[in-house]
Amino acid sequence: MDKSQYFYRTVVFTRKAGIIALADINNPQESTELEEWFGAVISLADGKHTLEELAVFMRQQYQQIPTSLDDTLESVIERLIEGKMIKLSEKAVELPYYLAAPIEQLDIEKAQTLIKEDGYTVH
Repeated sequence: MDKSQYFYRTVVFTRKAGIIALADINNPQESTELEEWFGAVISLADGKHTLEELAVFMRQQYQQIPTSLDDTLESVIERLIEGKMIKLSEKAVELPYYLAAPIEQLDIEKAQTLIKEDGYTVH
């Protein structure tokens, strides 16, 4: 996996009480909780950081780095790509308003309007 690539989310998410979940912009009260690793990557997938920067950040979260950390992270990234929840890019990506922050920080009406204007469809 080319760790110089930037990674960015393609899903709306929520962050409540430290738990990351997928959110439905048309029904903001509904969410689907993500496993901790998936949630961490989704929340960090802002299009402005590379996979190498993600790996460095994740290593810094541990006093003693688990030997399987890189393999686990690569597996999580591959599964999120397969699930069309993140994408990779050779260049930094500016996320649209409705993907740029957790749903609780968005103006829902504005986000819904922009999604329609962009022709964005939930994957």
